[in-house]
Amino acid sequence: MQITFSGKTALVTGAGSGIGEAIARGLAASGAKVLVQDLNREAAASVAEAIAQTGGQAHATGGDVADAPTVEHLVAEAVNWGGGLHLLVNNAGIGGPLMPVGKYPIEGWHRVMDVNLNAVFYGMRYAIPRMLDAGGSIVNIASILGSVGFANAAAYTAAKHALLGLTRAAALEYSAKGIRVNAIGPAFIDTPLLGNLPSGAREALIGAHPIGRLGRPEEVADLVQYLLSDRASFITGSYHLVDGGYCAQ
Repeated sequence: MQITFSGKTALVTGAGSGIGEAIARGLAASGAKVLVQDLNREAAASVAEAIAQTGGQAHATGGDVADAPTVEHLVAEAVNWGGGLHLLVNNAGIGGPLMPVGKYPIEGWHRVMDVNLNAVFYGMRYAIPRMLDAGGSIVNIASILGSVGFANAAAYTAAKHALLGLTRAAALEYSAKGIRVNAIGPAFIDTPLLGNLPSGAREALIGAHPIGRLGRPEEVADLVQYLLSDRASFITGSYHLVDGGYCAQ
């Protein structure tokens, strides 16, 4: 199945490594011009340079997506650099503290909500008006924790549940105006974030997936590409798991 994004510009947040990097690389390989955003601008620049070395078009940028004016600027940067904005992937996210609700740090709660939920709202708030003329497609990266709970991760779980509601509301508002909005729920993906886990913890995570392994970033990126593409033109307001059977248990 051939997917092409020739003539389209994409903004991918949190694209300096892991899932975001795989998404940015995949979109560029399929012809999109990709604005690679990450809080760590050096990481974003490294990804953009790697894309350019393989013949793709990419531009790196930094900034904290938890700040609304920063996101407004990112969207304007994508439009000015790429000649428009057609594709948005709200991927940036953090895990936050691992504490029970009765001990959860207030500052940690707010930071997780700012990055994992508010930033997604800001992305859509500023991108959608830019997409109305030509149409567009948005994919929000949620989590399996958008549909199930996880002890000691109240903020993350709450943010991802809310993200699904936000996705569905936006889809209902804009589907008739040529903008589709969907969400993806990855399980535990083998990224640098899991690189420092003790062996016992890693094996426990692997064992939680009936398929018997962790996911790969490219497996998430492939589904993102499909949902962004015209191949998925009748799909909006949906939540798609990439979880190795985790939520089937």
